[in-house]
Amino acid sequence: MEVKFLTEPALLLKNKVLVVADLHIGIENEILKSGITVPSQIEKLRERIDNLIKQTKPKHLVFLGDLKHQVPTISWQEQRELPEFLNHFSKLKVSIVKGNHDGNIERLAPRVIDIYEPSGFRMDNFLLTHGQAWPLKKDLDVEYILMGHVHPAVEFWNENFRSTEPCWIKSEIDNEKLSKKYKIKTDVKQGIVMPAFNHLIGGMAFNSEDFKPLGPLLNNNILKWEKSEVYLLDGTYLGKLEDLKKK
Repeated sequence: MEVKFLTEPALLLKNKVLVVADLHIGIENEILKSGITVPSQIEKLRERIDNLIKQTKPKHLVFLGDLKHQVPTISWQEQRELPEFLNHFSKLKVSIVKGNHDGNIERLAPRVIDIYEPSGFRMDNFLLTHGQAWPLKKDLDVEYILMGHVHPAVEFWNENFRSTEPCWIKSEIDNEKLSKKYKIKTDVKQGIVMPAFNHLIGGMAFNSEDFKPLGPLLNNNILKWEKSEVYLLDGTYLGKLEDLKKK
């Protein structure tokens, strides 16, 4: 299998690449502005990734955008925590795809880390992109598109209960639309939208009537998100998104 889904919101690619998205380090500082004090989550985030590394023994760690939270500046918390956080994983090759929250992240990252623009980069059969920008034409000769950005979730409810759970979104690709835009022939098999790694960031319920797709790949239905397969983090298959109850 080329893609292994983990019970954490993380993927292991066949070439021993561990991928996580949307850590939003520093979001506690924004929550504090609303009058709620939340302790720094940096140690918990690091421990969770360490556990994944122990389980999967990757050679390469990819942060698929929105590693930091504050925009457009760098918060005091990010300034203090991010360099140490990234240095902690120095025994691995580390790459960052810049997300819409990652302005000036070059100032915080060790020089040995590869930093890519939001359009992403190609690795074997995978295009790794954050999701808020169109990919580059040269990177489309792949079988899978991996993206974050939208923090997918699914909502459950009845008259007495309501809950939102993070989920995986697996979509077919409209290669006809993709080929027309780039004026090349594409044969991408699948798009995978990753849930946010940071639990504090919440999620966007894809089965809500209020859901609005973000980013060009979803906005233009390159990823046929309305017909997506939906999976919970424990692997439970919920069915097609179009068949899930909406409200």
